[in-house]
Amino acid sequence: MEFSAQQIAEYLKGTVVGDPNVKVSNLSKIEEGQPGTLTFLSNPKYTEFIYTTKASVVLVNNDFTPEKEISATLIKVQNSYMALAGLLSLVDSMNPKKKGISPLAFISEKAKVGEDAYIGEYTVIDEGAQVGDGAYFYPQVYVGTNVKIGKNVTLYPGVKIYKDCVIGDNCTVHAGTIIGADGFGFAPSADGTYSKIPQIGNVVLEDNVEVGANATIDRATMGSTILRKGVKIDNLVQIAHNVEVGENTVMAAQCGVAGSTKIGKHCMFGGQVGVTGHCHVADGTIVGAQTGISGEVKKPNQAIQGSPHMSALEFKKSSICIKELPDMRRKLIEMQNQIKELQALLEKK
Repeated sequence: MEFSAQQIAEYLKGTVVGDPNVKVSNLSKIEEGQPGTLTFLSNPKYTEFIYTTKASVVLVNNDFTPEKEISATLIKVQNSYMALAGLLSLVDSMNPKKKGISPLAFISEKAKVGEDAYIGEYTVIDEGAQVGDGAYFYPQVYVGTNVKIGKNVTLYPGVKIYKDCVIGDNCTVHAGTIIGADGFGFAPSADGTYSKIPQIGNVVLEDNVEVGANATIDRATMGSTILRKGVKIDNLVQIAHNVEVGENTVMAAQCGVAGSTKIGKHCMFGGQVGVTGHCHVADGTIVGAQTGISGEVKKPNQAIQGSPHMSALEFKKSSICIKELPDMRRKLIEMQNQIKELQALLEKK
């Protein structure tokens, strides 16, 4: 389908700068834009491309002021990234959605599935499970005994949800993710072996949570492992037993959070962050990639980095010192040799 710049601007409540009648039928990255496509500029890092892009329409923020001529038509909006997200949601909603229950799915007679659901091939919904209206379960999903799932939940292929777990409304869980596997609980014995501690709790995902592919969220030993409303977890993230992740916190790929740690609201974790167990991370903490959080983060709304963690500013200063270490070592050896020579001269006198 084709849309004019004017139609898109009206939908986004934006302002057209340029030809309002130019039409687009696809999306593109700004550095790879082609005629007939729409792109966006959000990160200043990509500003140079707005002057060379061949895209027909570019979404920009209201405060964008060009430094030279731009061939593309601009649509000015309050937040170009959010505007793009709205357009992508619109495009996605136009794709045909399957409905109904595949004859190759298994649903227990003691389970309940709401209206307007799609349940794909080889999906299993075990006894006592409750699935809300508008569920969209791709093939090969497993929903365990007594699991409760809210409305408009999407589970991609191969998702496994163990018994007694709770998934809120409007959640999305991507392929291969496992929710509710046993937490890593073993008690050391006198003979050097380990005895398993039964994990009798569950996992709770509140409303509007999204979990990436091949993530693992362990059930609690007792009580619940909880991801609060609006949490977004990337691929390959590990959340251990009894962890609580606060509202609207986001974690990039390969983060790992050890057991019983409490993470505050509105935190942002870069990739490969590791968090030790039984600690608390304050609200609004921004954590740089590959940081190792080794204890309490008490001060809210600060940026931290490094392993063990420190303020981002301290980490940058330390990084400069690390780069200078080889030269500092060389100078130190030279000074040590000079001191030895002076000592030898003094001894001769």
